[in-house]
Amino acid sequence: LFFQDIKLVFEDFLRTEYSDENLLFWLACEKYKKLTKVTETTIAAKRIYTEFVQAGAPRQINIDCVTREEISKNISQPGPNCFDRAQKLIYGLMENDCYPRFLKSEIYQDLLEQAEQQ
Repeated sequence: LFFQDIKLVFEDFLRTEYSDENLLFWLACEKYKKLTKVTETTIAAKRIYTEFVQAGAPRQINIDCVTREEISKNISQPGPNCFDRAQKLIYGLMENDCYPRFLKSEIYQDLLEQAEQQ
């Protein structure tokens, strides 16, 4: 239960920093990797692409143009690993930038206090 609380609070924190697309993209990729049917993976890949990857996407993630172009070329026939490179980049961004700030944030400190009181 505590892990779920942290995930939700981390997502709230990212939303306050206008970077919740990073976590949402990472989670969407994790779900995508578990799909087994070709039709499901194709639909999911295109949704991830239009929501997060393509230039001007509503929740465009911050990845380099080479990675973005690589995904664009492969999106018509997406493989199980088509988002791996972008997902690793976003994970690194969260790990080295967002998460350390989150651990110092008031929202996280409040969660810790609540947990200690239980």
